[in-house]
Amino acid sequence: MAAHRKPRQRPYTGTAARTAATLAVAGAATAAALPGSAHADPQLTPAQVRAEADRLYHDAEVATERYNGAKEKAAAASDSVDTLRDEAARRTERLNVSRNALGSLAAAQYRTGGIDPAVQLALSSDPDQYLERASYADRIGDRQAAEVDTVERQVAGIAQLRSQAKGKLAALAARQAELKKHKATITAKLADARRLLATLSPAERAAYDAQDSERLADRADRNTARGPFQAPNARAAGAIAFAYGALGKPYVWGATGPSSFDCSGLTQAAWRSAGVSLPRTTYTQINAGQRVSRSELAPGDLVFFYSGISHVGLYIGNGRMIHAPRPGAPVRIAPIDQMPFAGATRVA
Repeated sequence: MAAHRKPRQRPYTGTAARTAATLAVAGAATAAALPGSAHADPQLTPAQVRAEADRLYHDAEVATERYNGAKEKAAAASDSVDTLRDEAARRTERLNVSRNALGSLAAAQYRTGGIDPAVQLALSSDPDQYLERASYADRIGDRQAAEVDTVERQVAGIAQLRSQAKGKLAALAARQAELKKHKATITAKLADARRLLATLSPAERAAYDAQDSERLADRADRNTARGPFQAPNARAAGAIAFAYGALGKPYVWGATGPSSFDCSGLTQAAWRSAGVSLPRTTYTQINAGQRVSRSELAPGDLVFFYSGISHVGLYIGNGRMIHAPRPGAPVRIAPIDQMPFAGATRVA
């Protein structure tokens, strides 16, 4: 009946309409943010999971190289602080010796009653003794002036050292803060990658871990007696032999061996075993030797990848390298066309 009809609701207009729209959008955003919401992101396909995990691992490696660089700078700053402190301690010891000498002179003057040396000598009745004492007084005055000057210079030098140490301590604190930031980035990226990969089925995860048949290539090369390769010199041969010996060892970010490595840690350790010192990071290693083109590659060369020079491997010939890929993927042999090639360097 008409009496029981619901009154028709009027549409919102003007300010009321705008308010309603704002509330609706805010409600939708809140719902989307809640776990289990109907507005949550759609389920990623296995291919998308693998691609996103690869991206996260690459981001973590970029942060790892920055961490390595900050760690190297922090170590240098710490060494500088220690050196300055040691030098300040040595100079303080010399200052104390100078102060003691100056104190002895002051005590000697006090014992004479504080009378001006010229007056004391004038009272002497022995001319020879007068001349002898006059010469001695001159020497004492010169020595005292020299001791005072020495103390003043030593105090100023120690103050300068302490000021330098303060600056180095500030630099060290900045490097330590940078280390903390990069470490947080690395751990977050790796945690996100592990969470994504945990959504794959066992078969999909196995396929991801064995992507590009790297394990088969690794196993085949292990059976070829570390080669064959024709290194251009004994040092390159030594670096390659070390890299072969590292096959199968785990990737650990920030590690330089002997039981685990990150990518630049492996190349640094390989060349260190051959008597060559390399810098710590990918973006400094690329400038540690002579740049060569891809067509000129020879075994032992360092090969770099990505536009930010965030990955490095040791070239072994036939378009292959030994490298430390990422967490969960041990040191292995892989084709160099597996990643975007950025350049190469011949160390020795």
